[in-house]
Amino acid sequence: MEKVAFEGWLESVSATFLTLNDQQRNQSLDHLISLSGAAQLRHLSNGLETLLKRDFLRLLPLELAFYLLRWLDPQTLLTCCLVCKQWNKVINSCTEVWQGVCRELGWRIDESIQDASHWKGIYLKAKLRMMQLKDQEAFETSSLIGHSARVYALYYKDGLLCTVFSVDYNDELDVLVSGSADFTVKIWALSAGACLNTLTGHTEWVTKVILQKSEVESMMHSPGDYILLSADKYEIKVWPLGREINCKCLKTLSVSEDHSISLQPRLQFDGRYIVCSSDLGVYQWDFASFEILRVIKMQDPANLSLLSFGEVFALLFDNHFLYVMDLRTEAVSGRWPLPAYRKSKRGSSFLAGVTSWLNGLDGGNDSGLVFATSMPDHSIHLVLWKENG
Repeated sequence: MEKVAFEGWLESVSATFLTLNDQQRNQSLDHLISLSGAAQLRHLSNGLETLLKRDFLRLLPLELAFYLLRWLDPQTLLTCCLVCKQWNKVINSCTEVWQGVCRELGWRIDESIQDASHWKGIYLKAKLRMMQLKDQEAFETSSLIGHSARVYALYYKDGLLCTVFSVDYNDELDVLVSGSADFTVKIWALSAGACLNTLTGHTEWVTKVILQKSEVESMMHSPGDYILLSADKYEIKVWPLGREINCKCLKTLSVSEDHSISLQPRLQFDGRYIVCSSDLGVYQWDFASFEILRVIKMQDPANLSLLSFGEVFALLFDNHFLYVMDLRTEAVSGRWPLPAYRKSKRGSSFLAGVTSWLNGLDGGNDSGLVFATSMPDHSIHLVLWKENG
């Protein structure tokens, strides 16, 4: 058949084919295949693989392939790595995808590391750690034995665990601050051991003092200024860190003017936010404005206490369990059983250990001490991270 006649015939057949329903089209194809010889069947086999099994990871530009991969969940991504070497190579080179899934798990991301295989490995380690938290397998316990009488208070800083009560210090300033049951806060010279100032104004035991640099501009402080906070049963006070006798409190924070809601001695300050638990829940204040930003209400706040508060996770506990809360959803990610420990009413006989992981796990900060508390037998019970993987 001449070329012109063939093209006319093909156009006519194509137009008629488009008017058929699906069943008629299938019958037409079956009939044409039955009439085909070896050359036509070979051509059909080669063409169908390209039409029906299009590999978009091969055909699309790499940037567009990465964009599509972001829509897949991590488990699907891992399954796709098993399809073939090419898919594994492309998926393993998508840094932003693996950084994204790590970030969703609460992992801190160092943007300077652009090695996708590194972040894939971090994700696998992160996934394992989160599963361990859920299955109560992330921690292990230990004990410190040596005291012959009751341990009333614990203090942890820079890797050292001590038995003290309501103090904080700064070597740069040569200053130690302490809170007392006499309702006062004292400022001491570390090197000389002399009392520099006594701050009055509390009407209850001072159960927590914090000495910390401000990271934001507030109504009374600039970034880099040292801040002194103290807390009692009902109030949190912000003080000037000077040596003027009878200096006045700069700001007083509370959650109820009539003192109907008690604060628990779990005060925290990271330079930007003040956080404290109460009989109602966990309160978070903005240090720049001293306004309440957030209240996390819990089912049993009278028994469930805040241990430590970060940007991504919070560590809480009650009489029976240690809890890890995801602050983005306020859901509990995992828990760990606790023995029958001494729960001091003033909150000094238990504490958190290393807390950097609460701002986001990074594959290396999930190690060391998590929780410590004194026991009736005068020992100290420790909860530690298990080695991951």
